[in-house]
Amino acid sequence: MRRINPARCAFFAAALVPLVLVTGCAESGGVRVEGTAATSAVNTSPPPPKATGVDKIDPVTLLRKDPKVGAEIKSDLKPCGGDEYPIDTSYGNLTGNSVPDVVINVSSCGDGVGLGSYVYRMENGRYTDVFGDEQPPVYIDIDKSDLELTRQVYSPGDSVCCPSGEDVITYHWSGDRFTETSRTHSDYGNKANG
Repeated sequence: MRRINPARCAFFAAALVPLVLVTGCAESGGVRVEGTAATSAVNTSPPPPKATGVDKIDPVTLLRKDPKVGAEIKSDLKPCGGDEYPIDTSYGNLTGNSVPDVVINVSSCGDGVGLGSYVYRMENGRYTDVFGDEQPPVYIDIDKSDLELTRQVYSPGDSVCCPSGEDVITYHWSGDRFTETSRTHSDYGNKANG
């Protein structure tokens, strides 16, 4: 016959006591189950731009009517599939105007290379081109109240997917135009291209 170890029995008894207590509470009415808890959705996306008519801007028409936009960009301005144009449009305060400025990036359909980037400012009731860069690959973005231009740098032999580095140029609105305030260059190195 096998002997029972008293220490082992005490251990198991101590482990079972909380389980019995929790189960006892549930059965004696200490815990009520009334269905699923109510949930509420939390919106983590940023609020849309204020209703100033900006959301009605047609970037394709704006680019096509702009005499400063190059003929090559205009001829490449076609949908990639269906009605989707290779255009990225954002709104923000870059020029200190009461109406948000419009930032437009045009890219190629196949590989998404930035072909041209533009900033439009409301002047005398219409949007005016106040910045443009058509040297691919280029992309501009709003960084707080500054304009940030990123250009990927390719060495001979780099494929489209794998540039060797990038230049980032920051511009600030000064009076009636953008002026360069800083410039940085980053090398990605061979590991990034591997």
